[in-house]
Amino acid sequence: MTYCVAVKLKQGLVMASDSRTNAGIDHLATFRKMSVFQAEDRILVLLSAGNLATTQSVVSLLQQQIGSQDDHLENVHSLYDAASLVGSTLRTYLSRHAERNELDSGVDYSCTFILGGSIKGHEHRLFTIYPQGNFIEASEDTPYFQIGESKYGKPILDRVIRYDTNMMQAVKCVLVSFDSTIRSNLSVGLPLDILLIHEQEIKPSLQHRFLDGDPYLVSLRESWSQGLKTLFQSIPEPPWTI
Repeated sequence: MTYCVAVKLKQGLVMASDSRTNAGIDHLATFRKMSVFQAEDRILVLLSAGNLATTQSVVSLLQQQIGSQDDHLENVHSLYDAASLVGSTLRTYLSRHAERNELDSGVDYSCTFILGGSIKGHEHRLFTIYPQGNFIEASEDTPYFQIGESKYGKPILDRVIRYDTNMMQAVKCVLVSFDSTIRSNLSVGLPLDILLIHEQEIKPSLQHRFLDGDPYLVSLRESWSQGLKTLFQSIPEPPWTI
């Protein structure tokens, strides 16, 4: 399992992913779940969750398409077309293996992607691409997407994230969301990759990898934990007599 979050704000995009994968509690490994496709007129960022063999194969196929076929991620006309290309590549990969009866072993080969980015002359856009290859787009009313182990980190996002939220406030919120998830689920873990793209930019405004023991991440974790305890203690006691 993994956890990825992407937020579409008025100021731009915030995209983040953990890097843990596992095949049982006694076999943990680290793989980067963020892939960046960058050309002179665009930046596209792909986050992945699900079967690692499938996600790695789809990303490899998308990379191989560049220069070898007419439509690829470095020349499609829009983010919508890019999302469609990722979806069709995923469907093609899964159908090939289904035809060879390689998907009948009881293993779940499905995966989900988040695609976000900016192409010169167009606004930044954000999509979730489902295992079937179809997709939906983020909007002002639905400004963030999660894939993977999403339930632990969702409450803080619901309370804080709005389309007009300041980008650095959104970054803090996303990091708290990851901290809550990591604390509650061993299948999500560091390192954590985060990438910011400001509005109308076609290159990363910030790209950073948080390793275990990162001073800011430690400070954020301690501040959030202490803040919750202080707030909890300040809530009035129930009015019932026991």
